[in-house]
Order: sequence, then structure tokens, then C-alpha cells
Amino acid sequence: MVMTKADCAEVRWDLRKKRWHIRIQVGEEVIKRAASGNKPARDAGDEVLRSMAVETAHSDGYELDPAAVTIVR
Repeated sequence: MVMTKADCAEVRWDLRKKRWHIRIQVGEEVIKRAASGNKPARDAGDEVLRSMAVETAHSDGYELDPAAVTIVR
């Protein structure tokens, strides 16, 4: 299966919902997802958050380079 390459992603903490949110950009399209499954804590390390973004993109059918993930704390 050939996956579409995502341009970048942003992982940001949502204060109201108290969980991480992932925003994946593919060209002009933006896909927004809340952290699901094993939800990382607010103080989770950068590598954990990058992995979560990559896995989320992959589950939506996109290939994402971990270096293209920005983390906003």
C-alpha cells in the first residue's frame, strides 16, 4: 500500500480538554485528531509525542517524518 506523505504535524496540549491534540497537514488539507488509546501525560517527552503523531498519521493513511513534528507546550 502506497501512503501519501504528510507535510508536517503539530502536537499541542489542550488546556480545556486536558489532553494532547494532533494537527496533520497534507498540502492544503488539515486533519485534526485528539490523542487516543494510551494518552500521554502533559509532561510526556518529545519522543513520545512525536511517535504519537507519526502513529496517528499512519492510522489515517499518511506517512509522516518525525522530524516534521512540532511540539507546542
